[in-house]
Amino acid sequence: MLTLFRLPDLFILIIALSSLTVLSASINLDPTMAMRRASPLLFPAAAKHTATVIFIHGLGDSGYGWASAVENWRRRQRLDEVKFVLPHAPGIPVTASGGQYMPGWYDIYALSGDIRKNQDEKGVLQSRDYFYELIQAEINAGIPASRIVLGGFSQGGAMSLFAGLTAKVKLAGIVALSAYLPLDSKFSEFVKENDHNRQTPVLMCHGDEDQVVSFNFGKTTYEGLKKEGFDVTFKVYPDMGHSACIEELDEVEAFLRSRLPPQADKKSEL
Repeated sequence: MLTLFRLPDLFILIIALSSLTVLSASINLDPTMAMRRASPLLFPAAAKHTATVIFIHGLGDSGYGWASAVENWRRRQRLDEVKFVLPHAPGIPVTASGGQYMPGWYDIYALSGDIRKNQDEKGVLQSRDYFYELIQAEINAGIPASRIVLGGFSQGGAMSLFAGLTAKVKLAGIVALSAYLPLDSKFSEFVKENDHNRQTPVLMCHGDEDQVVSFNFGKTTYEGLKKEGFDVTFKVYPDMGHSACIEELDEVEAFLRSRLPPQADKKSEL
């Protein structure tokens, strides 16, 4: 297995506070500007736009962190009708890093032990509402919810699970790489409000050597969702840490292709 890249995440960034200081300075995260959101990075469909993938980056990263993966998929010309939306997280103070500001979808309070015990519910819900807005914008532009996939890596994958499974509309699919379900203890309450995606296919992928977002967190999330009747598939990548690899990205591409088949294929059969 060839590891393609390793994306920044809180658990990697805080290894050295000096690195965090450089990061914060380099992106000029003024606390007064922290919640201002930059416009997402957009990759228009190469052919007629009939579907959209919204892919969410991890903590400490930006939408540009996944640009190379999207470019690779575009070069292979198997998702030509798909527009890719790569949102950028706002700068937030991260408690586990001593309050350092960095791009994040919600706060992380601790690194050791079970990171799910104390969670930033307000931050998770604020980000969920933002992703709802991105989904609705695509619907308003003429793309049906059944042609929209929400995905992400690490903290972005956590948000894709939570926002996708509690979405106000039924999506085409959900992708979560190296992730877990946040607010899991209250998830049943939130899903009651909008239980439209219990049968929506969910692809979860995780490296069994992940020391950042524990492999067991991902597996526990998968088992819990499966028990509750959600349509979840869990792919394990041996010897992979908190990374993405070519095999995994090929799996994601195949999933996207299956959930967002070209509309031109249907027209040619008529």
